[in-house]
Amino acid sequence: MPKVALYSMSGEQLGEVDLNEDVFGVPVHRQAMHDAVTAHLARRRRGTHDTKTRAQVSGSGKKPWRQKGTGRARSGSRQSPIWKGGGVVFGPHPRDYGYKLPKKIRRLALKSALSSKVEAGEIKVLDALTMDQPKTKDMASVLKKLSIDNKAVIVTAGNDQNVYKSARNLPGVKSLSAGSLNVYDLLSFGTLVITKDAVSTVEEVLTR
Repeated sequence: MPKVALYSMSGEQLGEVDLNEDVFGVPVHRQAMHDAVTAHLARRRRGTHDTKTRAQVSGSGKKPWRQKGTGRARSGSRQSPIWKGGGVVFGPHPRDYGYKLPKKIRRLALKSALSSKVEAGEIKVLDALTMDQPKTKDMASVLKKLSIDNKAVIVTAGNDQNVYKSARNLPGVKSLSAGSLNVYDLLSFGTLVITKDAVSTVEEVLTR
């Protein structure tokens, strides 16, 4: 069973906390993580690109010249795709690029990402993380006391607005609730800072 240090907000080590081996100690499955990140980025695509077909471009519907006797090729429309200013054939149109991975793959990817953080020693478990009011300076102080000087993702059990607002202006720092935890953010940020309550929430969800 993986064990990691338990810290206070002042950076003091309070002891150790046992992590669920079925969540934080599984063999890292790189392909599952790759698939999860690809699906995440696909869902973020706006898909608003659009081109006009020959039915949408402006222009007269009159036949440019008579069918025979001119010596030129037959033509019936100025909106033809082979003409300058004509419609686009098989061009892009608004669409949704998102797709869903199977539930087992999504869970395996998230467990693999969490386990990779434990293997790399890039996880800090806090006994509690509370902010009386949103203050970036206080959050910066907490991270400094935890010896975190690189990018970090902060995970709390619930949607704590004071923690979120205190972290959002720090470069390279992102705050999430346990329910919003995803593989992309775990792999994008160096250190995972997670509260003890959030660990319990994540373990409960991923071991159902």
